[in-house]
Amino acid sequence: MTAASGRGRRADAERNARLLVAAARELFDERGPGAPLDEVAKRAGVGNATLYRHFPTRDDLLAAVYADEVAALCGQGEALAAEAEAGEALHTWLESFAVHVATGRAPAFAGAGGDDARRTEQFERWHAALTSTARELLTGAQRAGAVRDDLTVAEVLTLAHAIATSCTDPGQVRRLLAIVRHGMI
Repeated sequence: MTAASGRGRRADAERNARLLVAAARELFDERGPGAPLDEVAKRAGVGNATLYRHFPTRDDLLAAVYADEVAALCGQGEALAAEAEAGEALHTWLESFAVHVATGRAPAFAGAGGDDARRTEQFERWHAALTSTARELLTGAQRAGAVRDDLTVAEVLTLAHAIATSCTDPGQVRRLLAIVRHGMI
Protein backbone atom coordinates (compact mmCIF):
# COMPACT_ATOMS: atom_id res chain seq x y z
CA MET A 1 0.00 0.00 0.00
CA THR A 2 1.39 3.37 -0.96
CA ALA A 3 0.97 6.58 0.95
CA ALA A 4 -1.18 7.87 -1.89
CA SER A 5 -3.56 4.92 -1.68
CA GLY A 6 -3.82 5.38 2.10
CA ARG A 7 -4.72 9.04 1.61
CA GLY A 8 -7.31 8.04 -0.99
CA ARG A 9 -9.02 5.72 1.46
CA ARG A 10 -9.10 8.35 4.17
CA ALA A 11 -10.57 10.91 1.77
CA ASP A 12 -13.08 8.32 0.56
CA ALA A 13 -14.04 7.43 4.13
CA GLU A 14 -14.50 11.11 4.96
CA ARG A 15 -16.64 11.59 1.86
CA ASN A 16 -18.79 8.60 2.82
CA ALA A 17 -19.27 9.93 6.34
CA ARG A 18 -20.35 13.34 4.95
CA LEU A 19 -22.74 11.65 2.51
CA LEU A 20 -24.24 9.59 5.33
CA VAL A 21 -24.75 12.58 7.60
CA ALA A 22 -26.34 14.60 4.77
CA ALA A 23 -28.64 11.70 3.84
CA ALA A 24 -29.58 11.15 7.46
CA ARG A 25 -30.39 14.84 7.95
CA GLU A 26 -32.69 14.80 4.91
CA LEU A 27 -34.38 11.56 5.87
CA PHE A 28 -34.78 12.54 9.53
CA ASP A 29 -36.28 15.87 8.41
CA GLU A 30 -38.76 13.97 6.25
CA ARG A 31 -39.60 11.02 8.48
CA GLY A 32 -38.22 11.73 11.94
CA PRO A 33 -35.25 10.27 13.82
CA GLY A 34 -36.76 6.77 13.70
CA ALA A 35 -36.41 6.54 9.91
CA PRO A 36 -34.89 3.23 8.75
CA LEU A 37 -31.11 3.32 8.70
CA ASP A 38 -31.09 1.13 5.59
CA GLU A 39 -32.72 4.05 3.78
CA VAL A 40 -30.00 6.40 5.03
CA ALA A 41 -27.33 4.15 3.50
CA LYS A 42 -29.29 3.79 0.26
CA ARG A 43 -29.84 7.55 -0.03
CA ALA A 44 -26.13 8.17 0.60
CA GLY A 45 -25.23 5.67 -2.10
CA VAL A 46 -23.26 3.40 0.23
CA GLY A 47 -23.79 -0.05 1.68
CA ASN A 48 -25.12 -0.82 5.13
CA ALA A 49 -21.68 -2.02 6.22
CA THR A 50 -20.25 1.42 5.44
CA LEU A 51 -23.02 3.07 7.45
CA TYR A 52 -22.40 0.88 10.49
CA ARG A 53 -18.62 1.20 10.19
CA HIS A 54 -18.97 4.97 10.51
CA PHE A 55 -21.98 5.07 12.83
CA PRO A 56 -22.40 1.81 14.80
CA THR A 57 -25.68 2.96 16.39
CA ARG A 58 -28.58 5.25 15.56
CA ASP A 59 -27.43 7.43 18.48
CA ASP A 60 -24.03 7.87 16.83
CA LEU A 61 -25.68 8.98 13.58
CA LEU A 62 -28.07 11.34 15.37
CA ALA A 63 -25.14 12.84 17.25
CA ALA A 64 -23.22 13.39 14.01
CA VAL A 65 -26.22 15.09 12.40
CA TYR A 66 -26.75 17.30 15.43
CA ALA A 67 -23.05 18.15 15.70
CA ASP A 68 -23.12 19.32 12.09
CA GLU A 69 -26.15 21.47 12.81
CA VAL A 70 -24.53 23.05 15.88
CA ALA A 71 -21.38 23.77 13.87
CA ALA A 72 -23.49 25.37 11.14
CA LEU A 73 -25.32 27.57 13.66
CA CYS A 74 -22.03 28.68 15.21
CA GLY A 75 -20.57 29.36 11.77
CA GLN A 76 -23.63 31.40 10.85
CA GLY A 77 -23.18 33.43 14.04
CA GLU A 78 -19.57 34.19 13.18
CA ALA A 79 -20.52 35.26 9.66
CA LEU A 80 -23.36 37.45 10.89
CA ALA A 81 -21.11 39.11 13.48
CA ALA A 82 -18.65 39.98 10.74
CA GLU A 83 -21.11 41.06 8.05
CA ALA A 84 -24.40 42.30 9.51
CA GLU A 85 -25.47 45.21 11.70
CA ALA A 86 -25.06 44.02 15.30
CA GLY A 87 -28.72 44.06 16.31
CA GLU A 88 -29.83 42.40 13.10
CA ALA A 89 -27.06 39.80 13.47
CA LEU A 90 -28.29 38.86 16.94
CA HIS A 91 -31.94 38.62 15.93
CA THR A 92 -31.24 36.73 12.70
CA TRP A 93 -29.15 34.20 14.61
CA LEU A 94 -31.72 33.84 17.40
CA GLU A 95 -34.32 33.09 14.74
CA SER A 96 -32.11 30.39 13.22
CA PHE A 97 -31.41 28.98 16.67
CA ALA A 98 -35.09 28.89 17.64
CA VAL A 99 -36.18 27.31 14.35
CA HIS A 100 -33.42 24.75 14.80
CA VAL A 101 -34.65 23.88 18.29
CA ALA A 102 -38.28 23.77 17.14
CA THR A 103 -37.52 21.40 14.28
CA GLY A 104 -34.32 19.72 15.50
CA ARG A 105 -33.41 16.26 16.67
CA ALA A 106 -31.73 17.13 19.97
CA PRO A 107 -34.64 15.78 22.05
CA ALA A 108 -34.59 12.52 20.10
CA PHE A 109 -30.89 12.13 20.74
CA ALA A 110 -31.24 13.04 24.40
CA GLY A 111 -33.89 10.38 24.92
CA ALA A 112 -32.02 7.66 23.06
CA GLY A 113 -30.21 4.87 24.80
CA GLY A 114 -26.48 4.65 25.02
CA ASP A 115 -23.69 6.04 27.11
CA ASP A 116 -25.17 8.78 29.31
CA ALA A 117 -21.74 10.20 30.16
CA ARG A 118 -20.84 10.55 26.49
CA ARG A 119 -24.19 12.16 25.69
CA THR A 120 -23.75 14.60 28.56
CA GLU A 121 -20.25 15.55 27.37
CA GLN A 122 -21.50 16.10 23.83
CA PHE A 123 -24.42 18.22 24.97
CA GLU A 124 -22.14 20.26 27.22
CA ARG A 125 -19.83 20.98 24.26
CA TRP A 126 -22.76 21.87 22.01
CA HIS A 127 -24.36 24.03 24.69
CA ALA A 128 -21.08 25.84 25.34
CA ALA A 129 -20.53 26.49 21.63
CA LEU A 130 -24.06 27.85 21.11
CA THR A 131 -23.88 29.95 24.28
CA SER A 132 -20.54 31.40 23.23
CA THR A 133 -21.94 32.35 19.82
CA ALA A 134 -25.02 33.93 21.39
CA ARG A 135 -22.86 35.81 23.91
CA GLU A 136 -20.68 37.31 21.18
CA LEU A 137 -23.72 38.42 19.20
CA LEU A 138 -25.48 39.82 22.27
CA THR A 139 -22.39 41.73 23.36
CA GLY A 140 -22.05 43.24 19.89
CA ALA A 141 -25.72 44.24 19.85
CA GLN A 142 -25.40 45.79 23.31
CA ARG A 143 -22.30 47.78 22.30
CA ALA A 144 -24.20 49.06 19.26
CA GLY A 145 -27.15 50.10 21.43
CA ALA A 146 -29.45 47.73 19.53
CA VAL A 147 -30.63 45.87 22.64
CA ARG A 148 -30.84 46.59 26.34
CA ASP A 149 -27.58 46.57 28.31
CA ASP A 150 -29.07 44.57 31.17
CA LEU A 151 -29.91 41.46 29.12
CA THR A 152 -27.90 38.33 29.80
CA VAL A 153 -27.14 35.59 27.32
CA ALA A 154 -29.04 33.15 29.54
CA GLU A 155 -32.16 35.33 29.38
CA VAL A 156 -31.99 35.73 25.61
CA LEU A 157 -31.45 32.02 25.01
CA THR A 158 -34.17 31.12 27.50
CA LEU A 159 -36.68 33.31 25.66
CA ALA A 160 -35.70 31.88 22.27
CA HIS A 161 -35.76 28.33 23.61
CA ALA A 162 -39.17 28.84 25.27
CA ILE A 163 -40.62 30.07 22.00
CA ALA A 164 -39.01 27.22 20.08
CA THR A 165 -40.38 24.55 22.37
CA SER A 166 -43.89 26.02 22.31
CA CYS A 167 -44.47 25.11 18.65
CA THR A 168 -42.87 23.26 15.76
CA ASP A 169 -43.99 25.57 12.94
CA PRO A 170 -41.02 27.72 11.84
CA GLY A 171 -43.36 30.51 10.74
CA GLN A 172 -44.96 30.69 14.17
CA VAL A 173 -41.52 30.61 15.82
CA ARG A 174 -40.45 33.58 13.69
CA ARG A 175 -43.65 35.48 14.49
CA LEU A 176 -43.28 34.96 18.24
CA LEU A 177 -39.64 36.04 18.13
CA ALA A 178 -40.64 39.18 16.22
CA ILE A 179 -43.18 39.97 18.94
CA VAL A 180 -40.48 39.57 21.59
CA ARG A 181 -38.09 41.68 19.53
CA HIS A 182 -40.48 44.54 18.97
CA GLY A 183 -42.65 44.20 22.06
CA MET A 184 -46.40 44.18 22.13
CA ILE A 185 -46.82 47.87 21.38
